[in-house]
Amino acid sequence: MTETAVHAQAWLPVALSPSATALMLLGVILSSSIFADAVARRTRLPRISLLVMVGVGVAVVQQWVLGAPEPRPLDGLGEPLIQVALVMVAFLLGGELTRSRLKSIGPLLLILSLSVIGVGALAVGLGLLALGFPLVVAVSLAAISVATDPAAVQETVHASGDSRLRARLLLGIVAIDDGWGIVVFGLAMAGLGWMLSGAGGGERALLEAGWELGGALLLGAAVGLPAAWLTGRLRPGEPTQVEALALILLLAGLSQWLGVSSLLAAMITGALVANLSTHHTRSFNEIEHIEWPFLVFFFVLSGASVDLYHLDDALGLTLAYILLRLLGRYLGGRLGVRLARERQAELPRNIGLALTPQAGVAMGMALLAAEQFPAYGPLLLSAVVGSTVVFEILGPVLVRRVLT
Repeated sequence: MTETAVHAQAWLPVALSPSATALMLLGVILSSSIFADAVARRTRLPRISLLVMVGVGVAVVQQWVLGAPEPRPLDGLGEPLIQVALVMVAFLLGGELTRSRLKSIGPLLLILSLSVIGVGALAVGLGLLALGFPLVVAVSLAAISVATDPAAVQETVHASGDSRLRARLLLGIVAIDDGWGIVVFGLAMAGLGWMLSGAGGGERALLEAGWELGGALLLGAAVGLPAAWLTGRLRPGEPTQVEALALILLLAGLSQWLGVSSLLAAMITGALVANLSTHHTRSFNEIEHIEWPFLVFFFVLSGASVDLYHLDDALGLTLAYILLRLLGRYLGGRLGVRLARERQAELPRNIGLALTPQAGVAMGMALLAAEQFPAYGPLLLSAVVGSTVVFEILGPVLVRRVLT
């Protein structure tokens, strides 16, 4: 061995530290977005679907090649990044709910959202019961099916540049979807608790859902009201990037500490800032400049978090849930369009299919259901994890199809 090689070996580290590994993985994840952009420009595939597929590839290498017993992307760093990305999206969606917009499309938005979630939940619940699945599984998945991933819908609409009525309605529906999801899931868990474990289990589930919903409204108002007056004062008429990031991090941290819905709290804050801040017209447009790197982390890490060892535990249930949810969303969208009589011509009949993406909120609901009904926990988690991969890949494609 030469003297140069000996010196080189002396300073080279024997093993990578966890922090060095995490930093390199973050760089690789961001680099994958460049690849996704290049492929998306040459094909009709949305870059979100490509990023989720990259994440699933990471899960394959981690679990099947390297033999990791369970998915642990970035050793715990992934969860805060995902949370920040979702809070950013929810804040921007809340900013879409201005008084003028709600006045023009509010009734239409309410009709469509209620018809999609109502028909969708009934299709999943009744369909699974008809196929012979247990009541707990059918009701739990019917409630979980209400949840929609706002990040996938918002990013696909933003990338399309569409500002027609259908695009505005999609953004409005996913903005309030988290609230509907919490209410429906809380009522479903409470009903099952009353039936299977007496009044105690039902009351506990109902109280938890009430706090998650009511606490989020209180937190959103507590942060949004002062923010509406304070923001945009340092640089008149233009909220700074520091102000935007401060609010996002505060909302993410406080909602996690208090155990309330971070998406709903951020949406309320965004709506309050957009409607009450008269000294500026753009609610944190700086967020839009820094949002994409966090969304890249969100989509790749969502795919990398899939537990591949348990995907086949509930293959039949997963396939049934996917098909029934797609059918329910499609039929619910058609019903909503029929009910919207005066503006029927402006809406595509398949608009419900644009609300199929599903990710973090559905996983959180599945974990809560598994905790309350441990006998069915593995079955529920396997079905939701498997379907999440499909909906995150297929969902953006359907959003783009509905828009075009």
